[in-house]
Amino acid sequence: MALDPVLLNVLACPRDKGPLWYFPSKEILYNERLRLSYRVIETIPNLLPDEATHLQESEHDALMAETKDAVRTGSPQ
Repeated sequence: MALDPVLLNVLACPRDKGPLWYFPSKEILYNERLRLSYRVIETIPNLLPDEATHLQESEHDALMAETKDAVRTGSPQ
C-alpha cells in the first residue's frame, strides 16, 4: 500500500530537512544527499534518525537509477 499523497507532500528528512525520494516497491524513503534510507512499515514512515540506514556508493547508484519509479516528497502529487 502506498503512502498518502498529502503525507508525501509534507515529508522531509529529519536530519537536513530536505526532500526525500519515496520508493513504494522497496518501502523506503531515501535522502540522496546524505545517503540515508528510512523504512516505511505498513504505510508508516520511520523517520527516526538513529534508525536510518547509510547506503554505500554502489547501493546509492542502483537506487538513483530507479527514480523513474519513485516519488519526490515535498511536491504536490
